[in-house]
Amino acid sequence: MQDQIRPPGDDRPEGELPPARGPVSQGVLDALRGPVGSPVPRPASIGTADPLGDDLQLALYLCYELHYRGFDGVAPAWEWDPGLLALRRAVEDRFLAELRDRTEGRPDVADALEELLVEPVDGDGVSHYLRDEGELWQLREYAAQRSLYHLKEADPHAWVIPRLRGRAKAAFVAVEYDEFGGGRPERVHARLFADLMADLGLDTRYGRYLDHAPAEMLANVNLMSLLGLHRAHRGALVGHFATVEVTSSPGSRRLAEAMRRTGAGAAAEHFYAEHVTADAVHEQVVRRDVIGGLLADEPGLAPDVAFGIAATVHLEDRLGTLLLGAWREGATSLRKPL
Repeated sequence: MQDQIRPPGDDRPEGELPPARGPVSQGVLDALRGPVGSPVPRPASIGTADPLGDDLQLALYLCYELHYRGFDGVAPAWEWDPGLLALRRAVEDRFLAELRDRTEGRPDVADALEELLVEPVDGDGVSHYLRDEGELWQLREYAAQRSLYHLKEADPHAWVIPRLRGRAKAAFVAVEYDEFGGGRPERVHARLFADLMADLGLDTRYGRYLDHAPAEMLANVNLMSLLGLHRAHRGALVGHFATVEVTSSPGSRRLAEAMRRTGAGAAAEHFYAEHVTADAVHEQVVRRDVIGGLLADEPGLAPDVAFGIAATVHLEDRLGTLLLGAWREGATSLRKPL
């Protein structure tokens, strides 16, 4: 049975609070449902919880979403509550430490970019699978998960704009201008993704599938929010941005073919077809002017850019392993079926 479809844009601006996934996320949810200043879990409460697991990743997602659209019924002033920020910092530190451990020995910026540019002849990633043998129900699951980012596409990266200058800033804004539709609201990429969801029979409400998405998807979205919200991580955010733009065009081509092959619909195919051309141009601008301009101004940020690339690839690989492992068994990749 398909979800009730709402016209793109005809939704509440805020998301809905999801169920908890453990004691830390439960404590955050309990606080957000009360007045600002209600007790929040202490930083020490995270204990030895898995930094990439459901509980901490949901807690982090809840904290970050307050900086975007927020949640229905949650006071906007929670965004800067000192207790919540202290908890968030403790979870962030654990998250970053885990990613640094998992990406130790990463290549330098030039080698990392070179690896991103190489398309393996016998690629077997998610977009390859969906293009060659994916079924419509798998494309729906993929879109439901990705909606956590694509319904606010480009917003996390925009945090870095005031932290750049000169050539890097001008080039970055040029790419973001395209992501936000070039001044045309009907071409904003978040709107195009809502159109894709409607073609797939998915509910287009913002945050609708948060409770469906596993920790692997939350971690991907949380990484870009974490890097964007901290000036100290501006180099890593640029690395994340570069990874997205460099790898987008070939992957989008495969996903557009998957949508066409399965008869997903014109809007579903168009979203990815739009990215094939746009991101092929963006990739060159990002490498030459965004990264090139940033490192010309601040060469000491090169290790941070390399970390941003490595961390993004690592988390995407974890998500891909989850998706393909489930789909090849004929099982759902979601925490609960659509």
